[in-house]
Amino acid sequence: MEATQTETLSIIIPAYNEAATIHLILDKVKAVQLIGNLAKEVILVNDYSTDGTKEAIQTYMNANPSMNIQFYEHEKNMGKGAALHTGIRKAKGHYVIIQDADLEYDPQEYNKLLQPILDGHADVVYGSRFMGGKPHRILFFWHSIGNKFLTFISNMFTNLNLTDMETCYKLFRAPIIKSLSLKENRFGFEPEVTAKISRISNIRIYEVGISYYGRTYAEGKKINWKDGVRAIYCILKYNLWSR
Repeated sequence: MEATQTETLSIIIPAYNEAATIHLILDKVKAVQLIGNLAKEVILVNDYSTDGTKEAIQTYMNANPSMNIQFYEHEKNMGKGAALHTGIRKAKGHYVIIQDADLEYDPQEYNKLLQPILDGHADVVYGSRFMGGKPHRILFFWHSIGNKFLTFISNMFTNLNLTDMETCYKLFRAPIIKSLSLKENRFGFEPEVTAKISRISNIRIYEVGISYYGRTYAEGKKINWKDGVRAIYCILKYNLWSR
């Protein structure tokens, strides 16, 4: 099923201390030509950055007035999940995708995630870093094992066979993601949203392989082992204790 000219993809970008790279990811988003004649709505949520991210975004918006960029700010640092909640509430598009503000994920792959939805097969599409033949930067062994372990535990409770629950790239039909009551303000967003979409009656979840250009901690990677422990707690909480 082809989308009409009036349909829009909302691209939610949570940003915390990304002044050095925010213009680069926005350039990549701008360059994408979406299939199905979809328009783009970019929703930037600045989570109380302290490094000039706000000024970098404003400079970019002034230099690119033709881009449909909506800018929102938090008055205190609330976490990635909270920034996503804000973006989801504000999104006006027919479809919603999550985009980190760093350069680990390539916006040119939006169309790979859109295809199963526009073809009428899917309601939700995850972009997996662990399947397919796309480029993957070789980095941290224990980080990759941790991601696969969290996906395994999540799958046990959701009865899904995902390969990458923790991926940033998740694409939703907008009514589906907007219908969820999401609570996690930080990195617990991924297991929470996965648990809750898995319980939607007749939901159609697909997965496609994507590339991954990971950052080192020196380059600005923020997630750590404490977030992994929180993710395990969230898997248990939203699949067992808080259904």
